[in-house]
Amino acid sequence: MAYTAKVGPSILSTDLSQLARECERMMECGADYLHLDVMDGHFVPNITFGHPMVQCLRNAVGPHPFFDMHMMVSRPEQWVTPMAAAGANQYTFHLEASTNPGHLIRLIRESGMKVGLAIKPGTTVEELAPWAGQIDMALVMTVEPGFGGQAFMEDMMPKVSWLRSQFPSLDIEVDGGVGPDSIHRCAEAGANMIVSGSALVSSDDPRSVIALLRDVVLEAIQKRSLDR
Repeated sequence: MAYTAKVGPSILSTDLSQLARECERMMECGADYLHLDVMDGHFVPNITFGHPMVQCLRNAVGPHPFFDMHMMVSRPEQWVTPMAAAGANQYTFHLEASTNPGHLIRLIRESGMKVGLAIKPGTTVEELAPWAGQIDMALVMTVEPGFGGQAFMEDMMPKVSWLRSQFPSLDIEVDGGVGPDSIHRCAEAGANMIVSGSALVSSDDPRSVIALLRDVVLEAIQKRSLDR
């Protein structure tokens, strides 16, 4: 199997006044990547940050942390070049926001970034399927995008299971309400990239939380491999 377990803290849950230090703290605690939520106030009601902050963060933390950009924006094609120039590694756009996903996928690849494709809870996984062979990662939202602190939506797990069965080597990410209480359901369904916000970032021992999340996913991957 080409995929492995990866844990990405959601930096929106950190102390934003100390963002660079918080990102370094997460990496020191064993994070595999950093998940950066970009919201434009249109696609979702909230506003967060844009490419100038990503550029500053990249300058501060250096070249090694992998930046997974979750672009909750109405015009994702508008920000591909600026985000690539700012130091983003993966550009995850929402299927619901794009009128021409194929063109956008090519644009992201040509900019040197990996391609992620996200779907909201109300979007069927079958709508993502035609693009699954062209992307690096599928993101199944397990809350409605735009707000932190929502409860994990277990009824999204069949989407993950279907994707894993149809595209066995695809990176599949879950985002929203994911932590020690919900990780087993995510792992059993087939998710391997785990975004965790407050459950991880606000923990007294984030290193242990990261290790737990990763170990549960690795165990599920191993079991799936043996069952094949």
